[in-house]
Amino acid sequence: MGARSVVVLGSTGSVGVSTLDLLAQSGDVIDLRALTAGRNVADLAEQALRWRPAMAVIHDESALPELRARLEGSGVAAAAGPAAIVEAAGQGADWVMSAIVGAAGLAPTLAAARAGSTIALANKESLVCAGPSLLAISRAAGGRVIPVDSEHSAIFQVFAPESHAQVRRLILTASGGPFRAWSREAMRSATREQAVAHPNWSMGAKISVDSATMMNKGLEMIEASYLFGMPAERIDVIIHPQSVVHSLVEYADGSTLAQLGPPDMRAPIACAWGWPGRMSWAAPALDLAAYGQLTFEAPDDVRFPALGIARRALEAGAGAPAAMNAANEVAVGAFLDGRLGFLDIARTVSDTLEQMNDRGELITGGDDEAVEWALAIDAAARRLGAQVLSRFERMA
Repeated sequence: MGARSVVVLGSTGSVGVSTLDLLAQSGDVIDLRALTAGRNVADLAEQALRWRPAMAVIHDESALPELRARLEGSGVAAAAGPAAIVEAAGQGADWVMSAIVGAAGLAPTLAAARAGSTIALANKESLVCAGPSLLAISRAAGGRVIPVDSEHSAIFQVFAPESHAQVRRLILTASGGPFRAWSREAMRSATREQAVAHPNWSMGAKISVDSATMMNKGLEMIEASYLFGMPAERIDVIIHPQSVVHSLVEYADGSTLAQLGPPDMRAPIACAWGWPGRMSWAAPALDLAAYGQLTFEAPDDVRFPALGIARRALEAGAGAPAAMNAANEVAVGAFLDGRLGFLDIARTVSDTLEQMNDRGELITGGDDEAVEWALAIDAAARRLGAQVLSRFERMA
């Protein structure tokens, strides 16, 4: 087998680092075309010097001189800016890891889809903002999208496409995050440090806060609907604090299939790399006896209103999911900056969606302009979300 060409988008984040770790273990011949990062120029340069990709791209254009200096004499080309990342993503590599956090990952992921690459998708926002378009573009170009979120990877592994009509329900598991047992009053004064301290998973700050609000599970409901063709009423969420059962598929005959494993993001990445086979790597064994018991509980929509907001956005369709995602990014950013209270994250998202709906701004355009329209919705929701959260900032 010849060399497999690869691009890693978001290589310095937790998923990107895990991806490179697995590629090093794979034993496969790899033609690494590009590594990209947001602002972490030191880590990007270190990765590039080790892996020697054709190019290294930093999103922050002001960091380009430093990147060039660090890579001088290495033979690795340095580039910067959003357009350069899109170019790196769209060069037609066999396999592209899409691990850029936030809506910034949408344009590069779509470029990879248009180029017919197999996309290992760890960027929730690409599906939430433009899922149907992304999947259609990928299919038309002869590529495919393999989910890397542990929950969607689990469903992907036990969901037989030929049995779609016999699937009764998709059940996404959620750890419950660091505030699973907190009262709503206690969450009112939750700090940044407490919100990012996830009990099971090692993730970036934004994703960790989404787990704490359970917005991550709301985003995943929308993703699952698009990925597996399931309506909102056939997608449920259950709290599973041990994060061993990663999701379940319930069939019409009463059988429920689940995928289990230790909470390690390298497992779904390995699935995406090896599919339709299986990659052999130094995977931690699942010792069920050591766990002793696995527990499950229903989510509390009162303490975690983000779940209900996301379900309503999915049911509304059109621009609601994209607007919800954008407003959430704005609110989470304000919380991480210390400008917004934890409970006001969901309030900001809900109020932004309500105002945009009242203005008639969530009605979709035609299919040919779906991506551009999603980006316009994203921009509008960010502007309005910033205005909405300013009320809560003053009240804080």
